[in-house]
Amino acid sequence: MSSTPSFDRTVLPADLRDRDQWVCWKEEPRDGKPTKIPVTPGSGAFASSTDPETWASFETALEYADTGNADGIGFVFTDDDPIVGVDLDDCRDPASDDVDDTAQDVIERLDSYTEISPSGTGFHVLIKGELPDGRNRRGSIELYDTARFFTVTGARLEDTPARVARRQDALVAIHREYVQDSDPDPEHESGNRRTRNGTETTGSVAHTDVDLEDEDLLERARNASNGEKFERLWRGSTAGYESQSEADMALCCLLAFWTGGDQQQIDRLFRQSGLLRDKWDEVHYADGSTYGEKTVERAIASTSEFYDPDTRETATESTPRTSEPSTTASRDKSERTPNRNRAYLVEKNRLLTDRVDELEATLEQKTERIEQLEATIEDLKTELAERNREIKQTREEQVDTASDCDTASETASLWGRLFGESSE
Repeated sequence: MSSTPSFDRTVLPADLRDRDQWVCWKEEPRDGKPTKIPVTPGSGAFASSTDPETWASFETALEYADTGNADGIGFVFTDDDPIVGVDLDDCRDPASDDVDDTAQDVIERLDSYTEISPSGTGFHVLIKGELPDGRNRRGSIELYDTARFFTVTGARLEDTPARVARRQDALVAIHREYVQDSDPDPEHESGNRRTRNGTETTGSVAHTDVDLEDEDLLERARNASNGEKFERLWRGSTAGYESQSEADMALCCLLAFWTGGDQQQIDRLFRQSGLLRDKWDEVHYADGSTYGEKTVERAIASTSEFYDPDTRETATESTPRTSEPSTTASRDKSERTPNRNRAYLVEKNRLLTDRVDELEATLEQKTERIEQLEATIEDLKTELAERNREIKQTREEQVDTASDCDTASETASLWGRLFGESSE
């Protein structure tokens, strides 16, 4: 048995370290396969992911693993924490560091603390959110939020955040696209689209020929019922979105609606917006696709209705029905029901409220800090003025002393001359 390699404790986010939800693990053969068995830090007895009595603090677990009595440490998911784990298996080549397209896509969209698994062939992504209902595993992807534990290595993937980020929208989208039942819904398979490399992709609605000039299209989008949202995104504002990538997706979804799913026009218009950045043209995928190309493709795939000028009287009546930011696949039939839509909006509102609360708390802390600094500045000004007065007073006293000395010297000299002359 080999002891776990020690790592810098500060590598792990405080959201994980501060929770007493840690176990150790040993690798043992089960049915001919190596299996990670959870053990209680300290005693080495079998640990349970549903029994808090068998868990310990992060420090206790790490110290026990460092003794060589365990192969590593693990974090237990519970109903009382907001942590969700995304397990990506058999997706990385340890020798070349190559990562398959699906894993790369999931990691980039979740954009949260990610580390390499003990085997070196997979990744663990940790986020904050609520796991959607339904299945939690398909192929090499598994999602957990309770009654399971994740092995933790501290080998954070380069260029991923050092914090556990809230990514509810991205989690819902990834669950829908990669995990939940994906049987095609004939009711919504009314058209196909071709990607840039010529392969066909099935869309939720047939591509429509809008044939609007860019300026005309932009004017209609601004005058629509959601024109204010469009205008904010067009100017480059990311307010209300957890990341700029989500804002990029939101604008592309709106453009997908108004252009009828025209990839070239979406790309051309996006490049005129305030959201454009260098990342748009960077290659992010093994097939050579850029970030911008994939964003446009996903926006079209997530748009359930396109603008049709032949069936609409005015632009103000046109409101695109697209998925929320970071959504990359069409919403399934059950999610289009009123109850599911209402639940989704309630959850979205809760997340936004939490974000507002966080920002207000941060603002309050910064305001208090500013007040403290202003008070310190006033104290320093007062102290400086007092010191200046003391220096001035000292200088005046020195001048007076020097003057008295000069007077005494002159008097002595005078008496000396007088007495001297008298002697002679």
